[in-house]
Amino acid sequence: MVSESAAGDMIKNILVPLDGSDHSRGALEYALWMAEKFGGALFGQHVIDTVSIEGTFFHDISGSMGFEPYLDFSTKMREALEERGKLILEEFSRRCKERNIRHEVYLDLGIIPNEICERAKAADLVVIGHRGINEEFSTGLLGGTAENVTRKSPRPVFVSTKSFKAVERPLLAYDGSQRAGAAMESAAEFCTQLKLPLTVLYVPRDEKTGEKVLQTARSYLNSYEIEARYELARGYPEQKIVDYLVNFGYDLLFIGAYGHRRIIELVLGSATEYVLRKSPCPVFLNR
Repeated sequence: MVSESAAGDMIKNILVPLDGSDHSRGALEYALWMAEKFGGALFGQHVIDTVSIEGTFFHDISGSMGFEPYLDFSTKMREALEERGKLILEEFSRRCKERNIRHEVYLDLGIIPNEICERAKAADLVVIGHRGINEEFSTGLLGGTAENVTRKSPRPVFVSTKSFKAVERPLLAYDGSQRAGAAMESAAEFCTQLKLPLTVLYVPRDEKTGEKVLQTARSYLNSYEIEARYELARGYPEQKIVDYLVNFGYDLLFIGAYGHRRIIELVLGSATEYVLRKSPCPVFLNR
């Protein structure tokens, strides 16, 4: 087992779930890049989806054909999925060896988001593709697996885009909340390690809080050797954040995952989810 991350080291163990899709390959590119930059190790994970093996469709077949054919079919299905998983992880190992990155592989069986979140306990960061191989035709723009993982993961989650681009212009969406504070800490350590500038954006619902909240961010970031800019904008926070990403060429967003207004979120969907769906660049989420 790769050793647990030492205190003060932000990203040492990175978990990257892989399913062979283009989005998963994009996630791997970002994970390889970060592992090099932070001197970290990668955990490559492929989950054999029990829903694929034992879905309702196959239960229906087993009912009409008798139980034996179902068992036989399910065993063959599992073997085929295992074989495919091994090939995906072999390719992952090859990529890591090429770049001299320490790595481990995990072939797990279960419900995909649950297995990812379980493995995440031993990592510092989860890097996941925006969509997966089974989600090309699902509703909405964010895959169900990515959405579930961002909601349940015990560690920060980096939701990648399909195409890799080295990060040069990060943006922190800050609102003074505890989750935003966690995102600010991640952004500060990330930008310090990579020697990157950081723009802090606050979109207040109440104008009076604007300067006060940004002053809190300024006081915190002054202890880091970071070139920081502070922006106050007007409008709906989630729309403004996406506008900034699109119009000013930012290539990574740090944001606190999911706000406190749970009842409103259940009805309308959260601001975080809106930003995840619309963001043109990767999003680094802190809980």
